Amino acid sequence: MGHLTTRDAYKNLEDRINWFTQGAPPSDTLYQILQVLYTEKEAKWASLLPVRPFTLKKAAKVWGTTEAKAEKLLDRLCEKALLVDSEYHGQRQFVMPPPMAGFIEFALMRTRGDIDQKYLSNLYYQYMNVEEDFIKDLFFATETRLGRVFVQEPVLSNSRTNHILDYERATHIVEEARYIGLGTCYCRHKMYHAGHPCEIDAPWDVCLTFDNVARSLAENGGYARLISKEEAIDALERSYDSNLVQIGENVREHPAFICNCCGCCCEALQAARRFSPMQPVATTNYIPKISINKCIGCGKCANVCPILAISMQDTRRPAVDQEICLGCGVCARNCPAGAIHLEHRPIQVITPVNSTHRFVLQAIEKGTLQNLIFDNQAFANHRAMAAVFGAILNLPPIKQALASRQFKSIYLDKLLSLQKKQKLTKP
Repeated sequence: MGHLTTRDAYKNLEDRINWFTQGAPPSDTLYQILQVLYTEKEAKWASLLPVRPFTLKKAAKVWGTTEAKAEKLLDRLCEKALLVDSEYHGQRQFVMPPPMAGFIEFALMRTRGDIDQKYLSNLYYQYMNVEEDFIKDLFFATETRLGRVFVQEPVLSNSRTNHILDYERATHIVEEARYIGLGTCYCRHKMYHAGHPCEIDAPWDVCLTFDNVARSLAENGGYARLISKEEAIDALERSYDSNLVQIGENVREHPAFICNCCGCCCEALQAARRFSPMQPVATTNYIPKISINKCIGCGKCANVCPILAISMQDTRRPAVDQEICLGCGVCARNCPAGAIHLEHRPIQVITPVNSTHRFVLQAIEKGTLQNLIFDNQAFANHRAMAAVFGAILNLPPIKQALASRQFKSIYLDKLLSLQKKQKLTKP
């Protein structure tokens, strides 16, 4: 009976994780991962938590315990980076991070002795690099991508720099952030323990988190350390020097992270190679153009491309596969003859405004909008509900219709109808 109870605790946690728009397909490997990250008690209690941010009072109520006991467990989960905390109007709130970018990565963003990181890394490698269900679901289940690529600003000419939008600049994200955290690169840490160390010996201390995520990871367990804007710019420059690709949360406003990624370790870039021509991340608005009269045929651009989007032709001239090119600019940065420059793509890549906008888009595309809104009826949060409805009202009509059909809500139908009438009556 005890064995069945233990199994049920982790199975219920699996189910809870899959209430996220971004889930984690169940498997024996995932079950073992959860056993490393959570005790049985933690798994049992975490499986009952709402998807949306919640307070200490709400956690105590759903667990049927006192606030004092609930706070101890919440603090412990924060210390293990299984919850992220924040403050809103003077009140502490908590939220369970998704698998990625979330609790899977956080576990390896610092060296720690409370878990076997080598064993965990091998489980991660099995789940993400051998089994394919998680990676396919993470990167290809929705049209709206989890991550987007930042262009390497130093390779843009002055004329093109004038046209780059603020949210396309990693440096702008740094300048706008209230808190900046620097942690160990989860991908290279994992691959090192799994026996596949980084092929280019890229730096590990270049994982950037921002704002509340950075503060929470720094204050609870030291998974990141808070750094200055100057130190963050230095991390970007060191990453440029190592030909790493900047991949951040796919939002315009206040992304939670920017990873500095190599093609041999990063799951996103590995997926770009393995599942080409499917694109696992949103590209930049740029594409490389090669001046053949300047090209010396050295092949360096093909060698440094992190997803093998450049090939050398029989004429010893490079060809860019524009269907899969990230537009990162690594090739242009490495061309010794200055034969590569970046031009704007003919069709602009659309980026969600913020995290709520991205969550709603992905939930609609995946058919799980009702999970996002009704994860726990007893703790309906009007502010969170308003944010979700606001994001829906700003969607194109086709996606509004999909949202209404999934939601099956008279209230939402009336909101959409009212919005349509307002548009028709505008002069």
